[in-house]
Amino acid sequence: MIRLEKISRTYRIGNQSIAALDAIDLSIGASQFVAVMGRSGSGKSTLLNIIGCMDRPDAGSYYLEGTDIASMDDDSLSRVRNRCIGFVFQSFHLLPRLTTLENVLLPRRYHEMGIQQEDRQKAIALLRRVELEDRMLHKPGELSGGQRQRVAIARALINDPRVLLADEPTGNLDSSTAAAILALLQTLNDEGQTIVMVTHETDIAARAKRRIVMHDGRIERDDDAS
Repeated sequence: MIRLEKISRTYRIGNQSIAALDAIDLSIGASQFVAVMGRSGSGKSTLLNIIGCMDRPDAGSYYLEGTDIASMDDDSLSRVRNRCIGFVFQSFHLLPRLTTLENVLLPRRYHEMGIQQEDRQKAIALLRRVELEDRMLHKPGELSGGQRQRVAIARALINDPRVLLADEPTGNLDSSTAAAILALLQTLNDEGQTIVMVTHETDIAARAKRRIVMHDGRIERDDDAS
């Protein structure tokens, strides 16, 4: 599903050039659950941003289901992000003035058809799936951290993404709540959802079926436990 060939990304900080990614080669198949690990500055977040079409490589090729992503213009990248990729962030990124239901429906606002009645029914079904049907009209400030993250997961799934990207999805949660979120991600993966998750915690990464360790912009180790 995902194929990176010689992907490089360099950032300039003052007069210095920092190689965040150095000629990365990586393939991720459909229905895999991959954890990407590494110290701060290892390149794991840059890798996730490129897979998620939120950043562009300086060199190399990126193919998503056979489509050359690296050569797309900004409008095309936006469509890919909206239709093919779901995002779950450490800080949830819910809009505080919107209800739970409205937050889940947010990605549909940017679809050419807008929000349809069937989208509302699907959003309600997703909230039922993450056990938040009774919180549909609550706003983020009225929810716990675990509940907000489950809203974020429902939002990420509203467009039936080909790949779900999770950036430290349990970083702001206590251990028991983190375990519940990981169990939900594992269930989604068991049902066929492709997941790429960035984490710095070994016990969290152990829940994935494949673990990639990055160091200085390169893949240092790739353990496939499937």
